[in-house]
Amino acid sequence: MTATTPVRLLVCDDHAVVRAGLLALLASAGDIEVVGAAGSGEEAVALAAKLAPQVVLMDLQLGEGIDGVEATRQIAGRPGAPYVLVLTTYDTDADINRAITAGATGYLLKAERPEELFAAIHAAAEGRSTLSPPVASRVMAQLRTPAPQLTDREQEILAQLAQGLGNREIARALFISEATVKTHLGRIYDKLGVDTRSGAVAAAKERRLLR
Repeated sequence: MTATTPVRLLVCDDHAVVRAGLLALLASAGDIEVVGAAGSGEEAVALAAKLAPQVVLMDLQLGEGIDGVEATRQIAGRPGAPYVLVLTTYDTDADINRAITAGATGYLLKAERPEELFAAIHAAAEGRSTLSPPVASRVMAQLRTPAPQLTDREQEILAQLAQGLGNREIARALFISEATVKTHLGRIYDKLGVDTRSGAVAAAKERRLLR
C-alpha cells in the first residue's frame, strides 16, 4: 500500500463521542480514507456491503442488536469481504477467541498509540495480522496451555454467575428454564475443574474468561 493510495476504512463503534474521536484521529493519518461510520453491528454489515471498504475497524461491544463478533462473522463471510480489525478495550481469552474465530484479521486494544493503530490498519489492508502485545501474550499462553472452550451460552451463564445471580434469576434473564441452567452449570464445572459456583467464578477470573 503506497502513500498515494489511501486505505478505504469503515469505522464501527456504538459511542458517538468515541466515533467522532476516531474519525478526527484517522483524518490526521493522511493515507487512510474513512468511507463510513456505523453505530451498530447491523449498520456495519450493511455499510460494508454498500461501501466496499478495504478494512472495517470493529468494536466488540455494540449495545443493542448484534455484537462486534457477530458483525465480524457476517462481514467476513461474504465473497470479496473486507478485512476486519478489532479495536476494543477487552483482552479476555473469550473475547479474543470469539473474534478470531469469527474472522477478524487483527485484534488491537484502544490503549495503543495512534501510530500503532495506523500501522495495523495498513497491515490489515494487506491481509497481515496485527495483535496488541497483551493480546499476543494471551494467544501464546493459550497455545502453551489451552484454556477451556466455553460455548456462548456457557459464557453468558458464567457472567450472570459472577454477578451473584441464582439459578432462577439466571433463567429469567436468559429466557431459559432452571433445568437448562443447571445443565449448563454442570458442564461449566466440568470444563473448569471445579464443583462450586464460587470456584467457577474464581477459576474463570484466573483464566481471564470473564471481563
